[in-house]
This record gives sequence, C-alpha cells and structure tokens, in this order.
Amino acid sequence: MMKDKKKTTFSGKVCGNCLASEESDDAFKLSACGRCELVMYCSRNCQRAHWKAVHKQQCIAKADRTPQPQKPTALDKDKDDTLPRTAAGEKCIICLDLLADVSACTLPCAHVFHNTCVAELRRFGVEQACPLCRNPLPPGPENLFEEAVRRYTVVHRMVERGHASWSDLPASAQHDLDLAITGWRVAAELGLAPAQFFLGSMYQSGHGVTQSDVEAGRWVKKSAEQGYAEAQHNLGKMLQFGSGMEKNVTEAAQWYLKAAAQEFLVAQYTLGMIYESGCGVEKDSTEALRWVKVAAERGHVAAQYNLGVLYSEGRIVVQNDKEAARWFTKAGDQGSVEAQCNLGAFYGLGRGVTQSYVKSAQWFKKAADQGFPDAQYQVGKLFQNGRGLAKNDVAAVQWTRRAADQGHAEAQYILGHLIEAGRGVAPDIVEATRWYQLSADQGYASAQCDLGMSFLNGCGVVQSEEEAAKYFTKAAEQGVATAQNNLGMLFSFGRGVIQSDKAAVQWLTKAAVQGFVDSQAKLGGNSPQGRQRHVRSGEDSTVVPRSS
Repeated sequence: MMKDKKKTTFSGKVCGNCLASEESDDAFKLSACGRCELVMYCSRNCQRAHWKAVHKQQCIAKADRTPQPQKPTALDKDKDDTLPRTAAGEKCIICLDLLADVSACTLPCAHVFHNTCVAELRRFGVEQACPLCRNPLPPGPENLFEEAVRRYTVVHRMVERGHASWSDLPASAQHDLDLAITGWRVAAELGLAPAQFFLGSMYQSGHGVTQSDVEAGRWVKKSAEQGYAEAQHNLGKMLQFGSGMEKNVTEAAQWYLKAAAQEFLVAQYTLGMIYESGCGVEKDSTEALRWVKVAAERGHVAAQYNLGVLYSEGRIVVQNDKEAARWFTKAGDQGSVEAQCNLGAFYGLGRGVTQSYVKSAQWFKKAADQGFPDAQYQVGKLFQNGRGLAKNDVAAVQWTRRAADQGHAEAQYILGHLIEAGRGVAPDIVEATRWYQLSADQGYASAQCDLGMSFLNGCGVVQSEEEAAKYFTKAAEQGVATAQNNLGMLFSFGRGVIQSDKAAVQWLTKAAVQGFVDSQAKLGGNSPQGRQRHVRSGEDSTVVPRSS
C-alpha cells in the first residue's frame, strides 16, 4: 500500500518578483525584505531583480512609516480640532503597525491608515478599496490635487472678475470650493507637497476654511520640509513676521536661502532685500546687490524697480542715473507705476536720459491711467503748466481731483488753489477751504498756513483767531516762513494767543533767518529791545497773506 503524500496548503504569501507561492510545509519558505519587512522573495536573485526594477523607489523602512510621536511645538498648539486624530495605541489594519498622526491619512469613509499602506493598495489594482468598509479609495494624490486646482480656478476667476465675493459665493461655486478644499486636504494628508502648500494658503486667506495662521503655518511647513520652493519662501515670510508661529528672522533667512537655491524668483529678490537690511543675516551689500540683480535680470519687476532706486540713490552701489533709468524702464515696461512715475521725473529733469517733457508726460500718464495718485497729480501739473501736454485748466482740475480723491495731500492743496482762483472750474471759496482742511489735516504745511489765513479772515469758514493761530503754529513748526511771520505778529498783538513779545521775536527771527523780508523789516535793530519795539509798532501789525 502506497503511502499518501503529505497534503500542502497555500499560505497566501508570494514572491514579489516571480509570484511563486509559499507552501505551508517547510520545503519552501519566502524571506521578507530586510528594510521594509513587507515584500517577500523566494531567492536573492529575485530580490535583486525586483529591487532594480521597482522596489528601490517604493521601499520604506518600518521606522520611517511609523515614526515616534513628536513633542508638540508652537506650530502644533492650535491645530484644527476638526481634523481626524488617531487614538493612542491604534494600529493600521493593513500592516498592523502603530498609527501616528505624522504618517497617517484619513480616507473619505473616515477610516485611518498609513500613507504608505494606502499607496500600496492603490498600486495593486485589485485592492483599490478601504479594507474595512470596501468603499472605493479616492484617486491618487496627484489626481486629487489637479482636480482641486481646476475647481478652485473656476471660483477664483469668478471672484476676480467681480461676479461674486469669497464671503458670498453662489451655491454652485461654494460646492466647487468645498470639493477643492477636500481634495487638497486628502492629497495633503497623503503627503503631496503642492497640496500641503495650497491647503496652507487657504488657511492663510480664509477662503473655504476658517482663517488660521497657525494651521496655515503647519501645512506650509510640511510642504517646505519636502523641498517645495514656494512653501519654503512663504514659511520664511511667516517666520520673519511671526505669522502663525514664533518670530525667528534667522530661521526665516535660512528658508529664503533654500528657496532661492532652487531658483525661486521671489525668494531671490527677498534674499537681496534682507542682505541689504541685515534681517536674520549679517548685513552684506555685495550679497544684497548680487541677489537683487539675479532677480532683476530674470524679470522680477519689484527687483528691477528697486535696483533702479539703488542706482538712483547710490545705495550699496555707485550712483548712476543712466543705470537707474535703464532699470526703471524695464520695470515700467512691465507696468510698475512707481517706475513709470520715476521715469516721468527723470525725463522732466534730464536725469540719465535726454530731457524731454513729452516723454515725461507719457510716462506720468501711463502710471496715472493705472490710478497711481502721485502720477495723477503730476499729470495735473503738466496740464497747468503746458509742459509736454497742451495747457488745459479743465484737464488740470480733473487729474488733480483724481489724486486728491485718493487722499494725495499736495493734490488736495493745489486743487483748493485752483478752485479758489476759478481755474478750470467755477470759483468757490467754501469748497476751496474744504480741500485746504483735508490737506492740512494730513500735515501738509502749506495747506496749514493757508487754512490759518482762512480762519483769520473768515474766508470759507467762521472767523476764528484761535484757529488761525493753531494752524499757523502747525505750519511754522514745519519751517514755513510765512506762517512763522504771521504767528510772530499774532503773538505781538495777542490775537488768538496770549500776548508775548518774546514769542513774537522768536518766530519773526525764524522767518527772518530764512530771508523773509517782512520779518526782517519788522525786527529792525539788532538789540532785543529794538526788535520788540518794532514788532509792537502799530504800522507793522498786518500779517502777510497767502501766496497765490
């Protein structure tokens, strides 16, 4: 009688390379990869072949996929409590290793697994479902990210074009934004650096989520630590200004360096600025100029403009108007209103370029058309004076008013003069005085002096010598000779102030030192007694009116 062969059974383990199965008896055993301890092999030859083919890129050591919990940092103190968290001692159902927040991801079905385990399930097409509830796995992180970007872009364009606002989106747009945030969150939890950065940006802006600088910093830091250049730059900014984390300018500079080393353009410019200021690094003019030039030559408009400023002012570089004009032109051609305005001034004065009022007007007009108040004011002046533009008082008032409406103090003052004189508009002393008041309240000295005269004479306002003295004082303290003379006369006769010969002489002397003839005449002799005698004389009791 023949002896039956010992029955063998399939153990479920297969070779990762040749798919040979392990039997339940001791005749044939598979060995696990010594690093990840997940993939099995029937021989060293199969292991070598599989390592070269795919496993080298996929193998993750056990210690790396189950890191020890880290001590909480300032960045972690205010983590979003709405995010799923794993319980202490909980295991991943796939690999049976302990879960840790730093390595775990939450599927839409709310079950939590290791990122690497989910990636393995997705790689083997037969298991693209949650091992617990069998719900389909979400798309891979790259696909999730791209779909989220597509949805977000639609919403962003709608807001950018003024068809909606972030705080009041139509239902369909809100739905798209919610799906975009969900997609970025899942992709971010799966470790995709761009998704982590975008999710951090959403927390920073508060679009689609509750605004949180702390949560923004947490996600941006995750992305930066994976080498995502834009995240490295933004993390530097957050550290530099203490946004969502403790301020640390030294660490900020290190992150700027990392991003700049990857040729991230904005970081290269920022690095130049911090080397110039010595913020977080030792002040170094050579390095500052080098990085600003690198960014400018690569087309960064702010770098081009600031390089023009450096050459214009002779700061950290030899002063050179021609180079300044060259870089202002590059920035101006890209639409920089500051550069365009500076070019207008350069052409008007002939600095670094051939003097031309026509070109001056052209550059000022480019900036003015973009709503830049400094340029609007300058265009108004050109229309007043007929330089580079045909003289036109109506146009002068229009452009000056545009700048004044934006709070440009000097434009408010000049607009007051144009209205008072009836140039390009019907004269209106009350309206003129209103503009003087707006300008004076911003500290513009000439407006303060003229407003003082308005209060003294009751022109456009209720007459008040006290208010006149107040505004003359403001202007006099800023060195306006007319205001110093007028204040001296008010002190001399006690009009709006307590009479004081000493104060009168002091203010008249200040005006006289600046060459103000009326003050010099009133002071008379060199002795204090002589000065006081001339100040108090009745024939010298008038104040000097405002200049036209």
